[in-house]
Amino acid sequence: MKKDLIETLEIPEGVTVTQENDFLVVSGQKGDIKRKFDNPKIKVEISGNKITIISKFPSKREKAVVLAYKSHLKNAFKGCTEGFVYKLKICSGHFPMNVSVANNVLIIKNFLGEKVPRQVQIKDNVKVKVEGNMIMVEGTDKEKVGQVAADIEQTTRRPGFDKRIFQDGIYITEKAGKAVQ
Repeated sequence: MKKDLIETLEIPEGVTVTQENDFLVVSGQKGDIKRKFDNPKIKVEISGNKITIISKFPSKREKAVVLAYKSHLKNAFKGCTEGFVYKLKICSGHFPMNVSVANNVLIIKNFLGEKVPRQVQIKDNVKVKVEGNMIMVEGTDKEKVGQVAADIEQTTRRPGFDKRIFQDGIYITEKAGKAVQ
């Protein structure tokens, strides 16, 4: 017999959570994150300083969605209090690259001697700083920060070339809380 699945999360100090229809707005000292939780078989309730995620007689898929909701909320709490940081390294062996940020666009000039600069659009609520040969990507939403870092890395990707020999490019060196090997 199936049982109800009930997951609870405690809201940390300094974080407020409000519910607007299917959206949850998590606010903290670093900023706000608005996320939609709209599965019809899963109910999200806020009572006091706890969030309860309830699913009546869940299937495997619904159990997975409940745990995913829980992880999304944990990431939102961490993002609103501490924020997320990705670090990328600029590696240029043959041609010196010039990397700059202007108007929410990261511009990469002289990549492998190319005349036309490569550009990456930066998402809302994400900050990108270039410091020497390092690029810092910061923000409150883990998914947006990770996507911007991946977009920057993809911009200098060249399929068909051996990375051990042709090492020019921009590479992620540190993810949010993890070191990349």
